[in-house]
Amino acid sequence: MSVIDILKMAYSSLGTNRLRSLLTMLGVIFGVGAVIAMLAVGSGAKALVESQIASLGTNVIMIFPGATRQHGVSYGAGTSIRLTEDDAVAMLKESGSLMYVSPVARSGGQVVYGNENWATRVEGVYPDYTSIREWSVESGELLTESDERNAAKVCLMGQTVAKALFVDGEDPVGKTIRFRRLPLKVKGLLSAKGPNFFGSDQDDILLVPFSTLQRRILGITWANFIIASAVSRQAVEPATEEITGILRSRHRLKAWEEDDFRIRNQTELADTAAQTSRTLGALLATIASISLLVGGIGIMNIMLVTVTERTREIGVRMSVGARTNDILFQFLVEAIALSCLGGLMGIVLGVVSSRVISAGAGWPVLISPLSIILAVAFAALVGVGFGFYPAWKASHLDPIEALRYE
Repeated sequence: MSVIDILKMAYSSLGTNRLRSLLTMLGVIFGVGAVIAMLAVGSGAKALVESQIASLGTNVIMIFPGATRQHGVSYGAGTSIRLTEDDAVAMLKESGSLMYVSPVARSGGQVVYGNENWATRVEGVYPDYTSIREWSVESGELLTESDERNAAKVCLMGQTVAKALFVDGEDPVGKTIRFRRLPLKVKGLLSAKGPNFFGSDQDDILLVPFSTLQRRILGITWANFIIASAVSRQAVEPATEEITGILRSRHRLKAWEEDDFRIRNQTELADTAAQTSRTLGALLATIASISLLVGGIGIMNIMLVTVTERTREIGVRMSVGARTNDILFQFLVEAIALSCLGGLMGIVLGVVSSRVISAGAGWPVLISPLSIILAVAFAALVGVGFGFYPAWKASHLDPIEALRYE
Protein backbone atom coordinates (compact mmCIF):
# COMPACT_ATOMS: atom_id res chain seq x y z
CA MET A 1 0.00 0.00 0.00
CA SER A 2 1.35 3.41 -1.00
CA VAL A 3 2.01 6.25 1.41
CA ILE A 4 -0.68 8.34 -0.33
CA ASP A 5 -3.27 5.62 0.22
CA ILE A 6 -2.36 5.37 3.89
CA LEU A 7 -2.66 9.16 4.28
CA LYS A 8 -6.06 9.15 2.58
CA MET A 9 -7.33 6.40 4.87
CA ALA A 10 -6.00 8.16 7.96
CA TYR A 11 -7.68 11.47 7.15
CA SER A 12 -10.87 9.65 6.08
CA SER A 13 -11.01 7.96 9.45
CA LEU A 14 -10.61 11.28 11.24
CA GLY A 15 -13.31 12.85 9.10
CA THR A 16 -15.74 10.08 9.98
CA ASN A 17 -15.68 11.10 13.64
CA ARG A 18 -15.35 14.88 13.36
CA LEU A 19 -16.72 15.76 16.79
CA ARG A 20 -14.56 13.22 18.59
CA SER A 21 -11.52 14.36 16.61
CA LEU A 22 -12.22 17.98 17.54
CA LEU A 23 -12.65 17.16 21.21
CA THR A 24 -9.40 15.17 21.10
CA MET A 25 -7.58 18.15 19.60
CA LEU A 26 -8.79 20.58 22.26
CA GLY A 27 -5.98 19.70 24.63
CA VAL A 28 -3.39 20.37 21.94
CA ILE A 29 -5.18 23.54 20.78
CA PHE A 30 -5.20 25.03 24.26
CA GLY A 31 -1.69 23.76 24.97
CA VAL A 32 -0.13 25.34 21.87
CA GLY A 33 -2.17 28.51 22.39
CA ALA A 34 -1.01 28.73 26.00
CA VAL A 35 2.64 28.17 25.05
CA ILE A 36 2.56 30.94 22.42
CA ALA A 37 0.64 33.37 24.65
CA MET A 38 2.83 32.77 27.70
CA LEU A 39 6.09 33.06 25.74
CA ALA A 40 4.76 36.24 24.10
CA VAL A 41 4.00 37.77 27.51
CA GLY A 42 7.39 36.70 28.86
CA SER A 43 9.26 38.05 25.83
CA GLY A 44 7.29 41.30 25.97
CA ALA A 45 8.08 41.76 29.65
CA LYS A 46 11.77 41.12 28.97
CA ALA A 47 11.83 43.64 26.10
CA LEU A 48 10.07 46.23 28.27
CA VAL A 49 12.54 45.82 31.13
CA GLU A 50 15.49 46.04 28.72
CA SER A 51 14.12 49.24 27.19
CA GLN A 52 13.59 50.72 30.66
CA ILE A 53 17.15 49.88 31.66
CA ALA A 54 18.39 51.36 28.39
CA SER A 55 16.46 54.57 29.16
CA LEU A 56 18.79 55.13 32.14
CA GLY A 57 21.60 55.83 29.68
CA THR A 58 24.63 54.11 28.20
CA ASN A 59 27.09 52.21 30.44
CA VAL A 60 25.78 54.10 33.45
CA ILE A 61 27.47 53.89 36.86
CA MET A 62 25.77 55.47 39.89
CA ILE A 63 27.56 56.29 43.13
CA PHE A 64 25.36 56.74 46.19
CA PRO A 65 26.29 57.86 49.71
CA GLY A 66 26.76 55.10 52.25
CA ALA A 67 25.78 54.89 55.89
CA THR A 68 27.05 57.04 58.74
CA ARG A 69 27.93 55.58 62.13
CA GLN A 70 28.14 57.17 65.53
CA HIS A 71 29.25 55.23 68.60
CA GLY A 72 28.78 51.98 66.69
CA VAL A 73 25.24 52.83 65.58
CA SER A 74 24.50 52.82 61.82
CA TYR A 75 21.98 55.36 60.56
CA GLY A 76 21.30 53.47 57.34
CA ALA A 77 22.21 53.75 53.67
CA GLY A 78 22.23 57.23 52.18
CA THR A 79 22.84 59.10 55.41
CA SER A 80 26.45 59.97 54.59
CA ILE A 81 27.07 63.43 53.10
CA ARG A 82 30.66 62.85 52.01
CA LEU A 83 30.05 62.73 48.24
CA THR A 84 30.97 66.10 46.77
CA GLU A 85 31.31 67.93 43.50
CA ASP A 86 35.10 67.66 43.87
CA ASP A 87 34.76 63.86 44.04
CA ALA A 88 33.00 63.89 40.68
CA VAL A 89 35.67 66.11 39.14
CA ALA A 90 38.45 63.88 40.51
CA MET A 91 36.77 60.73 39.18
CA LEU A 92 36.66 62.10 35.62
CA LYS A 93 40.23 63.37 35.86
CA GLU A 94 41.86 60.29 37.40
CA SER A 95 39.87 57.44 35.79
CA GLY A 96 40.69 56.48 32.23
CA SER A 97 37.55 54.36 31.94
CA LEU A 98 35.02 57.18 32.33
CA MET A 99 33.64 59.37 29.55
CA TYR A 100 31.24 61.63 31.48
CA VAL A 101 30.62 62.38 35.16
CA SER A 102 28.01 64.55 36.84
CA PRO A 103 27.24 65.24 40.50
CA VAL A 104 23.52 65.35 41.20
CA ALA A 105 21.69 67.37 43.85
CA ARG A 106 18.02 66.67 44.45
CA SER A 107 15.10 68.64 45.76
CA GLY A 108 11.34 68.76 45.32
CA GLY A 109 8.39 71.06 45.68
CA GLN A 110 5.81 73.11 43.84
CA VAL A 111 6.62 74.56 40.44
CA VAL A 112 4.40 77.50 39.49
CA TYR A 113 3.48 79.08 36.16
CA GLY A 114 0.66 81.61 36.09
CA ASN A 115 -2.35 80.02 37.82
CA GLU A 116 -1.02 76.49 37.42
CA ASN A 117 1.24 74.60 39.81
CA TRP A 118 2.69 71.12 39.99
CA ALA A 119 4.65 69.16 42.61
CA THR A 120 7.74 67.68 41.01
CA ARG A 121 11.36 66.80 41.68
CA VAL A 122 14.23 69.07 40.70
CA GLU A 123 17.73 67.81 40.01
CA GLY A 124 20.84 69.93 39.79
CA VAL A 125 23.23 68.45 37.24
CA TYR A 126 26.25 69.14 35.06
CA PRO A 127 25.66 69.62 31.30
CA ASP A 128 27.16 66.14 30.75
CA TYR A 129 24.19 64.61 32.59
CA THR A 130 22.08 64.62 29.43
CA SER A 131 24.90 62.87 27.54
CA ILE A 132 25.11 60.19 30.22
CA ARG A 133 21.36 59.64 30.10
CA GLU A 134 21.22 60.03 26.30
CA TRP A 135 18.49 62.60 26.87
CA SER A 136 17.82 65.05 24.08
CA VAL A 137 15.51 68.07 23.93
CA GLU A 138 12.32 68.14 21.89
CA SER A 139 12.63 71.90 21.58
CA GLY A 140 15.03 74.55 22.85
CA GLU A 141 18.60 73.93 24.01
CA LEU A 142 20.52 71.83 26.53
CA LEU A 143 22.38 73.18 29.54
CA THR A 144 25.89 74.55 28.91
CA GLU A 145 29.13 74.95 30.83
CA SER A 146 28.39 78.69 31.01
CA ASP A 147 25.09 77.95 32.78
CA GLU A 148 26.97 75.85 35.34
CA ARG A 149 29.73 78.40 35.95
CA ASN A 150 27.27 81.25 36.44
CA ALA A 151 24.69 79.30 38.43
CA ALA A 152 22.20 80.41 35.76
CA LYS A 153 18.50 80.58 36.55
CA VAL A 154 17.53 78.22 33.74
CA CYS A 155 16.05 74.74 33.54
CA LEU A 156 15.16 71.84 31.28
CA MET A 157 11.55 70.71 31.68
CA GLY A 158 10.21 67.16 31.53
CA GLN A 159 7.15 66.29 29.49
CA THR A 160 4.93 65.52 32.49
CA VAL A 161 5.64 68.89 34.09
CA ALA A 162 5.06 70.69 30.78
CA LYS A 163 1.65 69.06 30.35
CA ALA A 164 0.67 69.98 33.91
CA LEU A 165 1.72 73.63 33.73
CA PHE A 166 0.94 74.38 30.09
CA VAL A 167 -2.48 72.81 29.77
CA ASP A 168 -3.18 74.37 26.38
CA GLY A 169 -0.19 72.59 24.82
CA GLU A 170 1.88 75.78 24.64
CA ASP A 171 5.62 75.33 24.11
CA PRO A 172 7.25 76.10 27.51
CA VAL A 173 10.62 77.08 26.01
CA GLY A 174 11.37 80.70 26.80
CA LYS A 175 8.75 80.92 29.56
CA THR A 176 9.66 81.72 33.17
CA ILE A 177 8.44 79.50 35.99
CA ARG A 178 9.04 79.68 39.75
CA PHE A 179 10.47 77.11 42.11
CA ARG A 180 10.74 78.10 45.76
CA ARG A 181 10.37 81.73 44.69
CA LEU A 182 13.34 81.44 42.36
CA PRO A 183 12.48 82.35 38.76
CA LEU A 184 13.73 79.80 36.23
CA LYS A 185 13.68 80.32 32.49
CA VAL A 186 12.78 77.16 30.57
CA LYS A 187 15.72 76.62 28.24
CA GLY A 188 14.61 73.32 26.72
CA LEU A 189 11.78 70.77 26.71
CA LEU A 190 13.15 67.27 27.30
CA SER A 191 12.08 64.41 25.06
CA ALA A 192 9.84 61.77 26.64
CA LYS A 193 11.54 58.95 28.57
CA GLY A 194 8.58 57.18 30.17
CA PRO A 195 8.75 55.11 33.37
CA ASN A 196 12.06 53.73 34.50
CA PHE A 197 12.99 50.22 35.66
CA PHE A 198 11.53 50.97 39.09
CA GLY A 199 8.23 52.37 37.75
CA SER A 200 9.02 56.04 38.46
CA ASP A 201 7.98 58.65 35.87
CA GLN A 202 11.26 59.96 34.45
CA ASP A 203 9.46 62.85 32.72
CA ASP A 204 8.20 64.35 35.98
CA ILE A 205 11.35 66.40 36.50
CA LEU A 206 13.15 69.73 36.13
CA LEU A 207 16.88 69.78 35.42
CA VAL A 208 18.81 72.84 36.53
CA PRO A 209 22.56 73.58 36.70
CA PHE A 210 24.13 71.83 39.69
CA SER A 211 25.51 75.13 41.02
CA THR A 212 22.06 76.73 40.81
CA LEU A 213 20.35 74.12 42.96
CA GLN A 214 23.28 73.67 45.33
CA ARG A 215 23.98 77.34 46.02
CA ARG A 216 20.87 79.36 45.19
CA ILE A 217 18.21 76.96 46.47
CA LEU A 218 19.53 74.31 48.88
CA GLY A 219 22.65 75.96 50.27
CA ILE A 220 24.52 72.66 50.64
CA THR A 221 28.11 71.61 49.94
CA TRP A 222 27.56 67.95 49.04
CA ALA A 223 25.96 65.92 46.25
CA ASN A 224 23.07 63.52 46.74
CA PHE A 225 24.74 61.11 44.34
CA ILE A 226 27.09 61.01 41.35
CA ILE A 227 26.28 59.55 37.95
CA ALA A 228 28.92 58.54 35.41
CA SER A 229 29.23 56.85 32.03
CA ALA A 230 31.98 54.40 31.12
CA VAL A 231 33.69 54.62 27.73
CA SER A 232 32.26 51.19 26.81
CA ARG A 233 30.26 48.32 28.24
CA GLN A 234 33.48 46.38 28.81
CA ALA A 235 34.90 49.32 30.76
CA VAL A 236 32.10 49.35 33.35
CA GLU A 237 33.78 46.90 35.73
CA PRO A 238 37.26 48.51 35.50
CA ALA A 239 35.65 51.93 35.98
CA THR A 240 33.85 50.68 39.08
CA GLU A 241 37.13 49.49 40.57
CA GLU A 242 38.84 52.78 39.70
CA ILE A 243 36.02 54.82 41.26
CA THR A 244 36.26 52.74 44.44
CA GLY A 245 39.99 53.40 44.72
CA ILE A 246 39.63 57.13 44.00
CA LEU A 247 36.85 57.69 46.55
CA ARG A 248 38.51 55.62 49.27
CA SER A 249 41.67 57.65 48.79
CA ARG A 250 39.86 60.99 48.79
CA HIS A 251 37.78 60.05 51.82
CA ARG A 252 40.93 58.80 53.59
CA LEU A 253 39.48 55.44 54.47
CA LYS A 254 41.74 52.92 56.16
CA ALA A 255 42.12 49.43 54.73
CA TRP A 256 39.86 47.93 57.40
CA GLU A 257 37.18 50.59 57.10
CA GLU A 258 34.05 49.99 55.03
CA ASP A 259 33.24 52.13 51.99
CA ASP A 260 31.17 55.19 52.84
CA PHE A 261 29.54 55.00 49.40
CA ARG A 262 27.70 52.44 47.24
CA ILE A 263 28.23 51.84 43.53
CA ARG A 264 25.56 50.45 41.20
CA ASN A 265 25.73 49.97 37.45
CA GLN A 266 23.54 48.86 34.57
CA THR A 267 25.22 45.48 34.37
CA GLU A 268 23.84 44.55 37.78
CA LEU A 269 20.36 45.73 36.79
CA ALA A 270 20.54 43.93 33.45
CA ASP A 271 21.72 40.69 35.08
CA THR A 272 18.95 40.86 37.66
CA ALA A 273 16.34 41.58 35.00
CA ALA A 274 17.66 38.79 32.76
CA GLN A 275 17.53 36.28 35.61
CA THR A 276 14.00 37.34 36.50
CA SER A 277 12.91 37.08 32.85
CA ARG A 278 14.45 33.63 32.50
CA THR A 279 12.71 32.42 35.64
CA LEU A 280 9.38 33.90 34.54
CA GLY A 281 9.75 32.46 31.02
CA ALA A 282 10.62 29.00 32.33
CA LEU A 283 7.66 29.07 34.74
CA LEU A 284 5.20 30.16 32.05
CA ALA A 285 6.54 27.65 29.52
CA THR A 286 6.31 24.84 32.08
CA ILE A 287 2.71 25.68 32.91
CA ALA A 288 1.80 25.84 29.22
CA SER A 289 3.64 22.58 28.46
CA ILE A 290 1.51 20.79 31.01
CA SER A 291 -1.49 21.62 28.84
CA LEU A 292 0.24 19.98 25.87
CA LEU A 293 1.02 16.94 28.01
CA VAL A 294 -2.64 16.64 28.97
CA GLY A 295 -3.57 16.98 25.30
CA GLY A 296 -1.18 14.16 24.43
CA ILE A 297 -2.74 11.89 27.03
CA GLY A 298 -6.12 12.65 25.48
CA ILE A 299 -4.82 11.66 22.04
CA MET A 300 -3.46 8.36 23.38
CA ASN A 301 -6.74 7.60 25.12
CA ILE A 302 -8.83 8.23 22.00
CA MET A 303 -6.43 6.31 19.76
CA LEU A 304 -6.62 3.29 22.08
CA VAL A 305 -10.42 3.45 21.89
CA THR A 306 -10.17 3.77 18.11
CA VAL A 307 -7.98 0.66 17.89
CA THR A 308 -10.52 -1.28 19.91
CA GLU A 309 -13.43 -0.07 17.76
CA ARG A 310 -11.61 -0.91 14.52
CA THR A 311 -10.19 -4.28 15.52
CA ARG A 312 -12.25 -6.15 12.92
CA GLU A 313 -11.27 -3.60 10.23
CA ILE A 314 -7.62 -4.17 11.09
CA GLY A 315 -8.08 -7.93 10.81
CA VAL A 316 -9.69 -7.59 7.34
CA ARG A 317 -6.87 -5.33 6.11
CA MET A 318 -4.24 -7.75 7.37
CA SER A 319 -6.00 -10.70 5.74
CA VAL A 320 -5.89 -8.98 2.33
CA GLY A 321 -2.20 -8.20 2.54
CA ALA A 322 -1.68 -5.11 4.70
CA ARG A 323 1.69 -5.27 6.40
CA THR A 324 2.45 -4.51 10.03
CA ASN A 325 4.21 -1.30 9.04
CA ASP A 326 1.15 -0.19 7.01
CA ILE A 327 -1.12 -0.49 10.04
CA LEU A 328 1.48 1.17 12.30
CA PHE A 329 1.95 4.04 9.87
CA GLN A 330 -1.79 4.62 9.40
CA PHE A 331 -2.57 4.98 13.10
CA LEU A 332 0.58 7.01 13.71
CA VAL A 333 -0.42 9.39 10.91
CA GLU A 334 -3.85 9.79 12.50
CA ALA A 335 -2.28 10.73 15.84
CA ILE A 336 0.17 13.17 14.22
CA ALA A 337 -2.63 14.69 12.13
CA LEU A 338 -4.67 15.33 15.27
CA SER A 339 -1.68 17.04 16.89
CA CYS A 340 -0.72 19.13 13.87
CA LEU A 341 -4.29 20.28 13.17
CA GLY A 342 -4.64 21.11 16.83
CA GLY A 343 -1.30 22.93 16.65
CA LEU A 344 -2.44 25.10 13.74
CA MET A 345 -5.63 26.03 15.55
CA GLY A 346 -3.55 26.64 18.69
CA ILE A 347 -1.39 29.15 16.82
CA VAL A 348 -4.48 31.21 15.98
CA LEU A 349 -5.69 30.93 19.58
CA GLY A 350 -2.27 31.92 20.95
CA VAL A 351 -1.93 34.99 18.72
CA VAL A 352 -5.48 36.15 19.47
CA SER A 353 -5.02 35.52 23.21
CA SER A 354 -1.78 37.52 23.20
CA ARG A 355 -3.50 40.49 21.59
CA VAL A 356 -6.39 40.27 24.05
CA ILE A 357 -3.99 40.15 27.02
CA SER A 358 -2.07 43.13 25.64
CA ALA A 359 -5.21 45.19 25.06
CA GLY A 360 -7.02 44.21 28.25
CA ALA A 361 -4.22 44.21 30.82
CA GLY A 362 -1.96 46.73 29.11
CA TRP A 363 0.93 44.27 29.13
CA PRO A 364 3.44 44.27 26.28
CA VAL A 365 3.58 41.08 24.21
CA LEU A 366 6.18 39.98 21.69
CA ILE A 367 5.28 37.04 19.47
CA SER A 368 8.38 35.53 17.90
CA PRO A 369 8.38 33.08 14.96
CA LEU A 370 10.62 30.83 17.05
CA SER A 371 7.94 30.41 19.73
CA ILE A 372 5.40 29.40 17.07
CA ILE A 373 7.81 26.90 15.50
CA LEU A 374 8.69 25.42 18.90
CA ALA A 375 5.03 25.12 19.89
CA VAL A 376 4.03 23.32 16.67
CA ALA A 377 7.13 21.10 16.79
CA PHE A 378 6.28 20.16 20.37
CA ALA A 379 2.70 19.40 19.26
CA ALA A 380 4.02 17.08 16.52
CA LEU A 381 6.26 15.33 19.04
CA VAL A 382 3.25 14.88 21.32
CA GLY A 383 1.43 13.20 18.43
CA VAL A 384 4.34 10.85 17.74
CA GLY A 385 5.03 10.14 21.41
CA PHE A 386 1.49 9.49 22.54
CA GLY A 387 0.30 7.98 19.26
CA PHE A 388 3.04 5.41 18.90
CA TYR A 389 1.78 2.90 21.48
CA PRO A 390 -1.80 2.73 20.13
CA ALA A 391 -0.38 2.44 16.59
CA TRP A 392 2.04 -0.29 17.68
CA LYS A 393 -0.77 -2.14 19.45
CA ALA A 394 -2.94 -2.00 16.34
CA SER A 395 -0.14 -3.25 14.08
CA HIS A 396 0.57 -6.25 16.30
CA LEU A 397 -2.97 -7.62 16.55
CA ASP A 398 -3.38 -11.25 15.55
CA PRO A 399 -5.30 -11.23 12.21
CA ILE A 400 -7.40 -14.31 13.08
CA GLU A 401 -8.35 -12.99 16.53
CA ALA A 402 -9.10 -9.58 14.99
CA LEU A 403 -11.46 -11.11 12.44
CA ARG A 404 -13.30 -12.96 15.22
CA TYR A 405 -13.70 -9.71 17.23
CA GLU A 406 -17.29 -8.50 17.54
